[in-house]
Amino acid sequence: MVQDRSWFGRFFDIMNHTFLIGLSLLCIFPLLHVLAISFSSSLSVGEVFLWPVDFTTDAYKYVLDKPDFLKSVLVTIKRVLLGVPFNMLMVILLAYPLSKDSRAFPMRTLYAWFLVFTILFNGGLIPNYLAVRYTGLLDSVWALVLPSAVPVFNVLLLLNFFRNLPKELEEAALIDGAGHFATLIRVYLPLSLPALATITLFSTVNHWNAWFDGMIYMNSPLHFPLQTYLRTIVIELDFTSLGSEDVLNLMNSVSERTTRAAQIFLGALPILLVYPFLQRFFIKGIVLGSVKE
Repeated sequence: MVQDRSWFGRFFDIMNHTFLIGLSLLCIFPLLHVLAISFSSSLSVGEVFLWPVDFTTDAYKYVLDKPDFLKSVLVTIKRVLLGVPFNMLMVILLAYPLSKDSRAFPMRTLYAWFLVFTILFNGGLIPNYLAVRYTGLLDSVWALVLPSAVPVFNVLLLLNFFRNLPKELEEAALIDGAGHFATLIRVYLPLSLPALATITLFSTVNHWNAWFDGMIYMNSPLHFPLQTYLRTIVIELDFTSLGSEDVLNLMNSVSERTTRAAQIFLGALPILLVYPFLQRFFIKGIVLGSVKE
């Protein structure tokens, strides 16, 4: 009986690994296909599978040579550098008091339901636009940062993570004379690095990939973040500044599909480079932060 169970266990491990490897390949193949398209000429796009056909970098040159590209990159970098710390500050300051029980914070339940309500309902696009407009934020980076300053999902994630930490640590800190801010900074935050890394990744990806708010709140293309800018050049290929011969040569190597593939990797590359370093924190943080006692 023991031998049968051991054989079944080995068989299960083999099938499990085979399934996971196959699933991983299904996830990787589309990325490789899009990458191959971005390095192929427009006339050969239909022949591309996992390897470029008529290799060319014209699609990337077309995207990167635009004079407004570096400006959009700087706008996005500024947005990330301002937005992520602002998100983290608001999330931490909200999650810490809401992680207390009703005896320590009597209004906890009311504030918690207020936050959950904002997940289910919102004022809509027009009220949001009017709020940004009449506060004078249009065409500024703050229009991209302040409306999303409090990501409620991240608050709930960190809140549950805080609630799973041993209460004895907080009690010991309070007995030693530490206040709530000292307890938060010296006890809670050092123990919450996996959750904080996860939330930082969420906020970074959200700010880096966002394009719709840039299209709504920015009147000038000079203020577009990167994803909004890349969207415009994919939809509107502009050949007006080129001569007829240059246009013909460019159209032979650049098309909507090749430029779209190029912008996908230009937009995703920073996240792909950062994620492997945060992945070990990501899994632990999302699991521990989602468990509620």
